[in-house]
Amino acid sequence: MRDALDATPYDALLLLSFGGPEGPDDVVPFLENVTRGRGIPKERLKEVGRHYFLFGGVSPINDQNRALLDALRKDFAGLGLPIYWGNRNWAPYLTDTLREMIADGHRRILVLATSAYASYSGCRQYRENLAESLAALDAEGLELPKIDKLRHYFNHPGFVEPMVDGVIESLAELPEEVRGGAHIAFSTHSIPTASADTSGPVEGHGEGGAYVAQHLEVARLIADAVRERTGVDHPWQLVYQSRSGAPHIPWLEPDICDHLEERHASGVPAVVIAPIGFVSDHMEVLYDLDTEAKAKAEELGLPMRRSATVGADPRFAAAIRDLVLERAGVERGQEVTPCALGALGADHNVCPVGCCPARAAKPAAAGVDSPYA
Repeated sequence: MRDALDATPYDALLLLSFGGPEGPDDVVPFLENVTRGRGIPKERLKEVGRHYFLFGGVSPINDQNRALLDALRKDFAGLGLPIYWGNRNWAPYLTDTLREMIADGHRRILVLATSAYASYSGCRQYRENLAESLAALDAEGLELPKIDKLRHYFNHPGFVEPMVDGVIESLAELPEEVRGGAHIAFSTHSIPTASADTSGPVEGHGEGGAYVAQHLEVARLIADAVRERTGVDHPWQLVYQSRSGAPHIPWLEPDICDHLEERHASGVPAVVIAPIGFVSDHMEVLYDLDTEAKAKAEELGLPMRRSATVGADPRFAAAIRDLVLERAGVERGQEVTPCALGALGADHNVCPVGCCPARAAKPAAAGVDSPYA
């Protein structure tokens, strides 16, 4: 039985997430953490944080991480692999969690980032945060662990199949007279086009562009599965949300609200928004989709439903267990067949040099060029 397999050489798993405020007093300090080094005035941060204040200053992401942590621990029962949780921008902070893991004697740590796709903000930045934390702990004189990161899981069945169910359930919730002609808008976080162009392996290792390619693949996989299960071939498009950059810098488009206007003008009778770029229903889903996009659809008189993210679905927890055992087998030198749907196949286990580069080069852990190999 795979549940009885020994997950060595790893002795712990770290759930690494973005973090979020858990009360009104946390909002500005949280945003100061997120924007550290950019010199953004506190008054501007209060304006940026207005959507958090609409929800009592509480981001749902921490509770969602607690639910995922619980699901993982239940699924990993018998595997002998303790699971910890640390955040990049709010408590429990990554450095504190790593310090705890070191104190508990862990020296070979696998990291699960709550981002399924390749990009600077979705992968490289997590690796940079790991390197920063390791540097801080090294300065404390602690014995540093070896850290590896699980590969991108965008096309693992345990990530894709719950979203297929979510889209089908949302379609079923639409009025019958508009259901057959419903359009599916697959939504993800917009990023600068320059970052999208350099996402994935570059600098002699590939052509970049992985962020958009991976999302398009997931959208296609879901649309194909929906057609097979319902008998209806729904039109679809990849769209973007949550743009936050300066207006003169090109970001991925179309924006979800602009897209709703365009689809309505073209005569589409209804829309299902599927947030495939997000692991859970955190603030950018609740505000950008359930608040802003919903208001736009209501303004247009366009029937709309928003499908669920994977969250703490047991299939997702099982997928993470599969990835852990897969990576353990690779580390042991065993022949491993990765589990991945579609044409892109399984992504790399170790990020190569130049993968998802930043504007300013920073040390990054859990890669070929890691200073903490």
